[in-house]
Amino acid sequence: MSDFETRRKKLRSLTKKAGIGALLVTDFTNVTYLTGFTGDSSYLLLMPQGEVILSDSRYTVQLAEECPGLDVESRTSATPMLKLIEKVVRRGKLARLGFEAASMTVAEHSAIANVLVKTELVATTGLVEQLRMIKDRDEISELRIAVKFAERAFAVIRNALRPDQTEREIAFNLEHQIRQFGGDACAFKPIVACGPRAALPHAIPTDRRVEESGFLLIDWGALSPKGYRSDLTRVLITGKISPKLERIYRVVLKAQQRAIAKIRPGVPASDVDAAARNVIAKEGFGKYFGHGLGHGVGLDIHEEPRLSKSNSQPLKPGMVITIEPGIYLPGFGGVRIEDDVLVTRDGHEVLTSVPKRWDEAVAVA
Repeated sequence: MSDFETRRKKLRSLTKKAGIGALLVTDFTNVTYLTGFTGDSSYLLLMPQGEVILSDSRYTVQLAEECPGLDVESRTSATPMLKLIEKVVRRGKLARLGFEAASMTVAEHSAIANVLVKTELVATTGLVEQLRMIKDRDEISELRIAVKFAERAFAVIRNALRPDQTEREIAFNLEHQIRQFGGDACAFKPIVACGPRAALPHAIPTDRRVEESGFLLIDWGALSPKGYRSDLTRVLITGKISPKLERIYRVVLKAQQRAIAKIRPGVPASDVDAAARNVIAKEGFGKYFGHGLGHGVGLDIHEEPRLSKSNSQPLKPGMVITIEPGIYLPGFGGVRIEDDVLVTRDGHEVLTSVPKRWDEAVAVA
């Protein structure tokens, strides 16, 4: 049984427990997770005794290559997706049909309800996503590849860093290097922020130059050939060392280390968040750490579980999470340190290995 068949089998079990005879998967990332198909504009209908991909003629060859053996219902431009859904649901005589409430618009739901008058539509939330939280062996291997591409690209960027480089140039070069090493692209638009702009957790790169500030924050990741993503953040000291920056950096690093040490199966996500948050609060910077400690990472850059004060969900083996505490001081700048961590059977494994000690953060620019 392939990984995709195993995932569909697990999902079929979940839909059965939910009392749903079938599930229409409309989130494209979930379709990829369940079938291996990397295109878009396609749905998956999962039924008690089988499944069928609803797609169109543009993907006929691609579907045959990526999803051999799966039933496909293909349409042309003259046939809307709604007609295809109506055809396969009626053919399957489905009395109840679950749908992904988070990815279906009100208009789409209304249109489907109007043609499937004899089928009860049941809203579902997170059925596929709860499976995606636990990565299998192949997914973990792919995440390691994404980490490797990101780390190699960063090493080149750091070694080639110059005072006259801009945030935009560094961001562009990161993606170029990731592709050079074999990655498909950046996992997301890199965050490159000099000095005071590092106080913006999601800063957009500008034409500000490295030489204009004494430090640089880079948040980046790589996309693996099979669509898995890595997510890292480091701060580089590029000018005169500031005692204030050093203090903040050491606090953030200590907070991250405390949180990582807490990771093991059964520990609530909120406890891991608290381990880092308490360190930062004790040092007087609590109000400057406003976001959650981290999140799951996989086919999407942000997945479940979320590591926050409000999520008491216990960690489980196979979860891959980011640990990214930060302190952001308006007008001065910010420090965030981020690594990707695998929850193992008896603890954890840090998948990322970019140096992060204070003395290792000093870069000659």
